[in-house]
Amino acid sequence: MHRRTLILGLVATGMTACAAAPNRPLGPDGLPLPTAYIIGPSDEAAVKFRMLDSVNSLRQAARVAPVTLDPQLTAAAATHARDMSVQNRPWLFGADGSSPVQRARRVGFTGRFLGETISESYESELATLTAWMNDERTRSVILDPEARLMGFSWYQEPAGKLWWTLNMGTAPSFGGGFS
Repeated sequence: MHRRTLILGLVATGMTACAAAPNRPLGPDGLPLPTAYIIGPSDEAAVKFRMLDSVNSLRQAARVAPVTLDPQLTAAAATHARDMSVQNRPWLFGADGSSPVQRARRVGFTGRFLGETISESYESELATLTAWMNDERTRSVILDPEARLMGFSWYQEPAGKLWWTLNMGTAPSFGGGFS
């Protein structure tokens, strides 16, 4: 009797799981096609802090000091993410020819600017961070031992494309001035 109940319960659970599967179109390989990662207004703080926590976990594993979010570096990141969308290309220079250092100065950042990482994708912030960590140049920005401040932002187009920007810098009293 218990065996029959157990088998019926497993069958019912299996059928429920099948019914709850999302109805996504399949690609030629038979796997569901990827969907755009959409960031809603209520998700913005969670995305920023998820990125900050992930960066700090990576920095801890590399035995370097953690970073905190900096409003000026975040403002510079937001400006550049939107500007890359307008230009429709991921690159380090603004439409006005501005460099990452110049954008940080414009928003009042007084520490030393250490570097910027950028990306164009439809993927989440964590997938983007993974891609950055797989590239030696962007990994060195994220794990810079002198960094104490991080700016992070994005711009999402209506169709879902994301333009990500992450900036790293020092505190104003650390290493003085811009590089």
